[in-house]
Amino acid sequence: MVVLFVLSILIPILIMFINSYISSRQMLESKYTDLLEDITRQSNIRIEEFLDDTEQISLISSYGINSYVSAVSQENYPVQNYLRNASQSNENQATQLLMNYITMKERAFSVYIYNLNGGQDLLISTNKPVDYTYHPRNEKWFRDFLASEDITRDLPTRIDLQTKQDNNWAIYHLRKIFDLENGKLLGVMVISIDIDFINKVNKRLQENSRSAFTIVDENDRVIFNSDYSRIDHPFGEVFPLKAKIDKDTAREVVKSGGKSYILIHSAFEAHPWMTYIYMPVEELAVEGNILLRNLWMIVTALVLFAIISSFYLSNLITRPIKRLMKNMTLVEQGKFDNLPAVRSNDEIGLLAKRFEQMSSELKQLVERIYHEQEEKAEAEIRALQAQINPHFLYNTLNSVKWIASMQRADKIVEMTEALISILRYSSKVENRMVPIREELDNIAHYLTIQKVRYFNRISVSYEVDERLLDDEILKLSIQPIVENAIFHGIADQEDGTMTISVTASGEESIAIQVRDNGAGMDEAAVSALRARLKESDGIPGSIGVFNVHSRIRRVFGENYGITFDSRRGKGTTFTITIPRTRRGENGHE
Repeated sequence: MVVLFVLSILIPILIMFINSYISSRQMLESKYTDLLEDITRQSNIRIEEFLDDTEQISLISSYGINSYVSAVSQENYPVQNYLRNASQSNENQATQLLMNYITMKERAFSVYIYNLNGGQDLLISTNKPVDYTYHPRNEKWFRDFLASEDITRDLPTRIDLQTKQDNNWAIYHLRKIFDLENGKLLGVMVISIDIDFINKVNKRLQENSRSAFTIVDENDRVIFNSDYSRIDHPFGEVFPLKAKIDKDTAREVVKSGGKSYILIHSAFEAHPWMTYIYMPVEELAVEGNILLRNLWMIVTALVLFAIISSFYLSNLITRPIKRLMKNMTLVEQGKFDNLPAVRSNDEIGLLAKRFEQMSSELKQLVERIYHEQEEKAEAEIRALQAQINPHFLYNTLNSVKWIASMQRADKIVEMTEALISILRYSSKVENRMVPIREELDNIAHYLTIQKVRYFNRISVSYEVDERLLDDEILKLSIQPIVENAIFHGIADQEDGTMTISVTASGEESIAIQVRDNGAGMDEAAVSALRARLKESDGIPGSIGVFNVHSRIRRVFGENYGITFDSRRGKGTTFTITIPRTRRGENGHE
């Protein structure tokens, strides 16, 4: 019986061992090749990003604007100016501009501007001596580019003859520079990119993989390899193959020099180039042997453990499981308290403790749901009552208005209409964001009441940009500021004046100002108020300036809110700054 039991354990373990080894070996090979393929693809992307950046630099430096001078000045185009007039001043400006770009790219390239307008060439190289006797006008690639209709062109790796350094391999980016005024060809910019930048891109590759990283052009000639002596040679000489490469697949196993290799190839998107990286299959075999040895050790340990523990575990597991099942049945019946204890020090005991904890939490959850349902019912009743109260108040105020109208009490009619409008505006709960137009209408109703209260001693003027009236603001943001200006500024003055302005503040913000000619504040009061405004959560329970400031910062961010300026005897100006938003353009509604 014991033998059968051990065999029943051993056979599945052996099957799992064989399956695990085969699967792990395949997964190891797949993951490793996926990694190499991903690294190759990412390297291509970063190389092309670098070449795209270089193209952008050539475009901006040829036709871009120098931000240090006026936009209407001809000095905005240093390279254009130099090609028209190779004066010392123009040369200095063009050199400074190009040096900035070279430094920005960690001096990874040199810039040569060949003047076709009769002036001198401008040759800039930061870390290599320049050969001023060389000019590419007789080079075939230069003549072909001038004769073509191309504006820009990238040339594969070649020796940079413009420098005196030997073995200076570089990728050329060419751009024709035309006069912005008349379209005349002024010159050619050549950006010589040191191919060492590709080694920096491939920092993720191991040293042995870097030597196998190769880029070829459309003719399968090497344009990059860490061994520069292989550049400009056919790829077939660098990595001789017995069979033709299948470029329709990203990876394949090939034979070279009597060895099997995994060959990864990835094409560039914007250039007719291809990247190859190859790795001997035997390197995977070494890691596979390590995996096999580890699996054998695991299988041996599992078998020994199964034999020793099989008898012991069979007796320990059954009893706690039955008791745990009984507890589950009690919980299903709704009996959460006083569950029988499951005494066990193994995983079953831990599971029983978790189940007891879950039962306790489930009981609390049921009770909480019950209380929440009761609170929800009460909240619905209060909501219905809240809907009835404003309706009753509107009807009552309309009755007061009708009686005042019958008695020709115009001021009472006017105040009642304003109060009804304010109550109706305040009780709207659909949106917390409203157009500035509606907020100003509410202010007008509020000021109607205040003017009657203060016997028209308050004078109000508006300076409003009509284009901003449909932009949105938090509801009841301006009224507390206006109220503050009246009660603390101009309430006690005979000629109190207030100006409400709505203007644009830059392209993305709106500034709403409330200015008064009231008593103002002294420096101590100003400092205290500014300190309180800096508190991120405002003043708990506040409904005035602090409440508005806190709401704006919470909704729009800390760059917005309320600022103010005040002087004793000179009045006070409060400024509300909010972003420009229209209905449907944001998620604040």
